[in-house]
Amino acid sequence: MSLLRTVREPLRRAELATIAERQFGDMVKAVVDVTRRIMAIGAELHSDEEALLLDDGSEQRDLWGINLYPAEAGADWIEFDSMINVRPAQGNRSRDVEDPELRQTIRSIVEELVA
Repeated sequence: MSLLRTVREPLRRAELATIAERQFGDMVKAVVDVTRRIMAIGAELHSDEEALLLDDGSEQRDLWGINLYPAEAGADWIEFDSMINVRPAQGNRSRDVEDPELRQTIRSIVEELVA
């Protein structure tokens, strides 16, 4: 059973914790579309979530990979680390999301989508 899906409506953090347990133990990979304000979750690779959103009409430049740690609190529960974030043409030269404003946008979308 695949856990990969697009999140358009809020889901509970407990549901993320269940997905984490089934995959990595404490973490869920996610890709956020900062324009459409949706995200994909549940894949073993960020690139699979990216592909799901691209097939759904997202633009690659709007997609950013993160890791969510449902058991953590505060800022520690979102980690801005993914190979899909390496985008020299967009000024992002590392796996990290380097732009503080973009980080805040991603954080606000995740807060909207995870209750």
